[in-house]
Amino acid sequence: MWKVIWIDLGTTNSCVSYMLWDKSEVIANSEWARTTSSIVYIKGDEMLVGDLAKRKAILEPKNVIFETKRFIGRKFKEVKDEVKDMPYDMREGSDGGIIITVDKKDYKPEQLAGFVLKKIKEDAEKFLGESVTQAVITVPAYFNDSQRNATKAAGEIAGLKVERIINEPTAASLAYGEWKNKDEKIVVFDLWGGTFDVTILEIGSEGTFQVLSTSGDTQLWGKDFDQKIINYLIDAFKTKEWIDLKWDAMAMQRLKDEAEKAKMQLSQVERVDIMIPFICTDDKWQAKNLAESLTRAQFENLSKDLLDRCKQPVIQALKDSKLDKSDINEIILVGWSTRMPSIKKIVKDIFDKEAKSTINPDESVAQGAAIQWGIIQGDVTDILLLDVTPLSLAVEVEWWLAHVLIERNTTIPAKKSNIYTTATDNQSAVTVHVTQWERQFAKDNKSLWQFNLEGIPNMRRGQPQIEVTFDIDANGILKVSAEEKSTGKKQDVTIQGATNLSDEEITKAKEDAEKFAEDDRKRREVVESKNKLEQLIYQMENQLTESADKLPDEAKEEINKLIAESKEVKDKENVSKEEIDSTMDKIQKEFQEFYQKYQDQLQASPTAESTTEGEQKDESSNEDKPEEVIDAD
Repeated sequence: MWKVIWIDLGTTNSCVSYMLWDKSEVIANSEWARTTSSIVYIKGDEMLVGDLAKRKAILEPKNVIFETKRFIGRKFKEVKDEVKDMPYDMREGSDGGIIITVDKKDYKPEQLAGFVLKKIKEDAEKFLGESVTQAVITVPAYFNDSQRNATKAAGEIAGLKVERIINEPTAASLAYGEWKNKDEKIVVFDLWGGTFDVTILEIGSEGTFQVLSTSGDTQLWGKDFDQKIINYLIDAFKTKEWIDLKWDAMAMQRLKDEAEKAKMQLSQVERVDIMIPFICTDDKWQAKNLAESLTRAQFENLSKDLLDRCKQPVIQALKDSKLDKSDINEIILVGWSTRMPSIKKIVKDIFDKEAKSTINPDESVAQGAAIQWGIIQGDVTDILLLDVTPLSLAVEVEWWLAHVLIERNTTIPAKKSNIYTTATDNQSAVTVHVTQWERQFAKDNKSLWQFNLEGIPNMRRGQPQIEVTFDIDANGILKVSAEEKSTGKKQDVTIQGATNLSDEEITKAKEDAEKFAEDDRKRREVVESKNKLEQLIYQMENQLTESADKLPDEAKEEINKLIAESKEVKDKENVSKEEIDSTMDKIQKEFQEFYQKYQDQLQASPTAESTTEGEQKDESSNEDKPEEVIDAD
């Protein structure tokens, strides 16, 4: 029954939901949290995802990969300034894409995002009790075609057929339920860890959702506010101690964690004290502590440039929608960073009204995505959704100009065509270069794809008629065709742009994900066997303590020998499940023989029998809750 899940793949945290009858519900992960940290830890054959990975960040910062959504579907040259803030290793690939190196192995952002989606898929399957094969994944409204395709590729790596890619603000608006039975115009202000966009929708009382406009800043994220605090702490520490923490990966990870906490706390209080003991050592190997205070006013002053940048996309979206601010009925805030009082103040200053706080900013996107799929499937029949493409799509023409075929904020699905011709006599081929963005010249825009249409008959310039068609589907993914009208010569492409992953690479990435899954299974089996051996050690040690005054020295020596042998195997590095189980069977057998040998003395002990029963109950309890004895480290 549960074949489709709805995933909000976030920069910092991800959330998944499903439809329970006509209502969307969030699925808790295997740690019983309603969101999952979008973080991956890789070392050797071990991979952890979520909070378990996050715990590794301080001690092994180069093995913990986070915020891959910022890099998915992008070229390295586009993120050069962002790379310097990352503790892990990044470089440019041979195709111009981004390569992230972890433990001497190379990964693309799509692969790492796929590992996060795989955990989400597996947790959903455990929750629902059935396999999950399909997903709807949300993306920022301002994601370009390359980023959307890359997100789809990440889903395929996780073993999911991605049925639809939908815009986060549109999904959030569906989670907002107070529109029913009335006409409203709403603004969705969407500021997550790695994205920022603004969408204006018109909602009809009959259940129509029409996106009027969308705007954003692809270089502005909630994490930029964290970075302001990090820079403040680095400068303050350098002034006091003459030590630059930027070159210490472990210290930077601790700063990152504390900056994120401080930002959250400053949304509730006027001042925070940031204390990080033993953050580094000086040239004399003396430990140094970081102790700084930060007020909300200081934080807002540090972030003034970011706050100013938040205003322009709102103004632009309002202008594109052809509405006045007085026409706006409600403002919905989505994403953790919108909890900051300074963001709420910006919204209030622009629209002269308070933002709505009736939906959960962390869960609304995943829940709205579930509703949107219900619309697509026909399960939800009282809502009609009309979305838009956020960026203009163009063809490069003579003099390197970008000729727009589909303008930004065009309702999708959309299909537009235009006739072009040749620039020289007897030109036998033309290059169709597709770009995306708002600049006048193609070279200043995002290059999505280019291909040649060959076989054009010999004609004078201007005579051939070449029809180029752009067709955007409901996912916002583009198909392009070019046809020479006199011969019918035609070529079609589905833009795969800068996903930087071929079908073969996606297949290999799937295999890598499966390999990690098998490694995780084996590791879990070893941990469970260690827990059982630990229980046996505890039982023997308890028996020795309770019966010490009843047993001869040779008997105590026998028990100590069994305990020592058990601990040696349990603590052995890279021990296998088979070795643990074999040792446990041997020790259990010898301990049983020992018990029979000294049965009379042991039964004379008034506490031996009750202790043994208690231990058996404890062991049974641990078997009921295996997660309590698993050591994530």
